[in-house]
Amino acid sequence: MSIRSFALGLLLVGTPAAVLAQNTPRQLNTLPSLPDSARQREQNKQPTQAPTPATIPAPQPGGLATLPPAETTRFRVGLKSGQELRALDVEVREPFLGKSYLLVDGQQRLELSQIRYYEDESGFYVRTNLPGSSRETTLRRDRTGRISLYSITRTQYVNNGYSPYGYGRGGYGNPYGFGGGGYRTTKTEYFSKDSGPIQDLSLRNLSIATQDNAGAQNVLIQARRYRNYTALSYVGAGALAVAGLVSSFSGTNQSISPLIYAAPVLLVVPLIFQGKQQQNIKQAINLYNVQAAR
Repeated sequence: MSIRSFALGLLLVGTPAAVLAQNTPRQLNTLPSLPDSARQREQNKQPTQAPTPATIPAPQPGGLATLPPAETTRFRVGLKSGQELRALDVEVREPFLGKSYLLVDGQQRLELSQIRYYEDESGFYVRTNLPGSSRETTLRRDRTGRISLYSITRTQYVNNGYSPYGYGRGGYGNPYGFGGGGYRTTKTEYFSKDSGPIQDLSLRNLSIATQDNAGAQNVLIQARRYRNYTALSYVGAGALAVAGLVSSFSGTNQSISPLIYAAPVLLVVPLIFQGKQQQNIKQAINLYNVQAAR
């Protein structure tokens, strides 16, 4: 063995294995390894993928878009037995002969004497007794709160030219229905405090119910003033009409007095006062309910 070969062998024996591994050719199936710091930089350079939004199927031509499931129990019917029914359709049937009844989903018939409350497309209704009456009737609930409002609307035919309640008791429209016969719609309002008994919606009853609210009491005081103005206006219009009649038929020259034409014009004034009185009543109820809910 020559001296050159002997020296080369000693060199190979003293070289570390790591240096030999770096100098050897890389295999095809071996991936290059990177330091942890370099690997972290490479990961930070890669853009993050945004989450893929859920695809909504497009509506077909001539069809409907994706809709929520149809309701199957829109309305409630409460029975006096304590049971509550859920229904898609509730209809009040009033046959020409016989008693009115409730038809639920077009197949279940319920007598009104069994009903405590029910809903239909026109609103929420309760079966209860009117003040001073032992007979049940159906009232529509118009507003909810500590003071809830209810009403009943009737249509009746008036065959004379005078009706003391032409367009509704309690201050809706002209209380003296001049103008001949015809069908008149009467809306009567009631209220209930804290789900108690039904009461007439009068200033006296409402003042007692709102005694614990000073703001509502002040508004009702203004409503009483408008009520007094309304009564005085009717008295003035009546006196003006009587004076016109006396003036027209007295003396030798009998002609229609201008006072006759002034009386109907004066009847517009109480209508304005009545409207303001109703606004005060509704304002007092709203004020009471809002403050009670706080």
